[in-house]
Amino acid sequence: MTTGDPVIAPLEEEWAAIGELGLLLSDQEWDMPSECPGWSVKDVVSHMVGTESSLLGEPSPAPVDPVPSHVHNSMGASNEAWVQMFRSNSGPEVLALFVEVTRRRLSELRASPVSRFEQLGPSPVGEAPYREFLQVRVMDCWVHEQDMRVATGRPGHRSGPAAELSVDRLASAMGFVVGKKARAPEAASVRFDVAGVTDEQPRRLDIEVRDGRAVAVDHLAGEPTAVVKLDLEAFWRLACGRVQGEAALSAGLVELTGDEDLAHRVVDNMGFMI
Repeated sequence: MTTGDPVIAPLEEEWAAIGELGLLLSDQEWDMPSECPGWSVKDVVSHMVGTESSLLGEPSPAPVDPVPSHVHNSMGASNEAWVQMFRSNSGPEVLALFVEVTRRRLSELRASPVSRFEQLGPSPVGEAPYREFLQVRVMDCWVHEQDMRVATGRPGHRSGPAAELSVDRLASAMGFVVGKKARAPEAASVRFDVAGVTDEQPRRLDIEVRDGRAVAVDHLAGEPTAVVKLDLEAFWRLACGRVQGEAALSAGLVELTGDEDLAHRVVDNMGFMI
């Protein structure tokens, strides 16, 4: 049996959004630097072409030599090889490759049996069902779409299923940030007030340390120990390492209240993406 698994819809939405954004870009915008070290806007799309090509089983290009200074691990080296492969292509040419490879990926996914989406396998978050792996792909591509938007000054696509799935996955890591990275003490709590997720109230995420673990809670017994107030763009840029805590604070992108020492540690340690 084949399936129209629910994860396919936000993936298709995200890829379509990138394709539509790419059609708006001028030659100069394709060459603008992104916040991904060493990559232009075009390179960001080249990276996504490479990832989806690999997932279709296409052979990887030869490793780059010498390895650029911004590459720090084997995954980064593999990504860089694909980016270098398309360096001589124009932005519109890379966009055409992206549209084609994602069309093929969607066709493959729609033809896949139900069992494939439930099968355990490696993913950036450890062994997980293939469905979760694809959810991570949605998030990764949404973040790269936002990289393109930040670089070219074209904000957008901050709501809808793909954006919501992506923000949910980023938010799910904040317990790790508060507990493991920022070392919040027992019974401490941190509130993230994130504006710009919807047109209504800011999204509120409360993390509390209970029995040595920092977990998201629906309600705090009292006032939070520390509050981190920021908008969605600052939230994902911090979580994905596009901007460092001190730089975000200096630029006025983040407002801290309550225990400022704890709040500073949280903001300084929000980057968790590899």
